[in-house]
Amino acid sequence: MLHVRSMAVSAAVLCFFVVGIVGSLCGLSPSTCCKRAVLGAVVAYILVGAGVRAINAILTQAMIESQINKGNAGDNKG
Repeated sequence: MLHVRSMAVSAAVLCFFVVGIVGSLCGLSPSTCCKRAVLGAVVAYILVGAGVRAINAILTQAMIESQINKGNAGDNKG
């Protein structure tokens, strides 16, 4: 299973710095850069967390179906 929190935090930190650097290169004030970077980091954290949870759910369901299919295939041999 994928680790939700670590991936979401990594994406949020990366997004924070990218948005902050892009904002400063565009000539925005430090206050504006900070606000946008924090907002971007929060959005990235939420989106990546939801995405990883969805991937985990899909993988778990696929593993369950695989195990069920293996069990049913063994029953039909006899």
